Amino acid sequence: MIGVDLGTTTVRIHLKGKGVVLREPAVIAVIKGTTDVKAVGEDAYRMLGRTPGNVMAVRPMADGVIADYTLTEMMLKAFIRKVLTGPARFLRPTIMVCIPSGITEVEKRAVVQAVHEIGARKALLIEEPIAGAIGAGIRIEEPVGTMVIDVGGGTTDIAVLSMGGIVVSESLRIAGNHFDRDIMAFVKAKHNLLIGDRTAEEIKRTVGAAMISAGDELVDMEVRGRDLIDGMPKTVVVSTEDVVSALRDSLDKIAVGVRKVLEQAPPELVSDVIERGIVLIGGGSQLRSLDQFLQRITSIPVALADNPVDCVVIGTSKALDMAHLLQDARNKYDTY
Repeated sequence: MIGVDLGTTTVRIHLKGKGVVLREPAVIAVIKGTTDVKAVGEDAYRMLGRTPGNVMAVRPMADGVIADYTLTEMMLKAFIRKVLTGPARFLRPTIMVCIPSGITEVEKRAVVQAVHEIGARKALLIEEPIAGAIGAGIRIEEPVGTMVIDVGGGTTDIAVLSMGGIVVSESLRIAGNHFDRDIMAFVKAKHNLLIGDRTAEEIKRTVGAAMISAGDELVDMEVRGRDLIDGMPKTVVVSTEDVVSALRDSLDKIAVGVRKVLEQAPPELVSDVIERGIVLIGGGSQLRSLDQFLQRITSIPVALADNPVDCVVIGTSKALDMAHLLQDARNKYDTY
């Protein structure tokens, strides 16, 4: 049995009994106009922005859903082959894939079809907030309210859970990749400098923050790109304050989503959330001071999960053994 976190930025795979066996960028490189795969994952990621004219390196997932069905299927098949070795390669496994809570039935069917095409015996879907909560060690089957905020690469999923299901949720297509685009736009506007996705991601990781508090260490970094005025290489300095400014609008939209979920949740569950706090998971949750930012706008304690990056894929795999707990939930996982 295999659990897959088919993320916009990263694909993670968990094998029962072995743990997380794959963490690779959700990137594939192919010969243009063919199905000839040059590279997937880390090897393909290194090709982004550096390929010759006959090769394209792309992210086939966008905003948490499949943007290019054929390339997604090819990429997922390559990853499954990496992790299934020996006799296991000839078995038809059950694969559970986590999905954002707000995607359409058409988008769900695209994921299921891709999983069946790579040879799965059965395809299961589970919503990311449920998987993330399970992976974070939360006992979601109890009649107690729990709030989870999953900031991924393509989407931010905000949900209040109780008794194994989602009571109220909001899925925003604003997350880590959107943060990168915000940084690119800011650098372009302030410095007339054109930078790529990878540079923006490096800026976010190195000097990025959601907010600045008294006593926080402020960091600068040199950034290289192309001057939009003369087209020549140029180096500028980007600071933590710059990134905070760049991300302000996106973070404010996430804050609105969090407030909306709290306003729609039943009072009893909100009371539980106030007592238990909010759990923050996902790769995007590692943005410095994001937990403080969310705590400030909600006045509720916010805790970063112990392993925020892998919570979803771990929970996806664990859920395969929890059908008896999830089967009666209003928002149970779907079986195909």
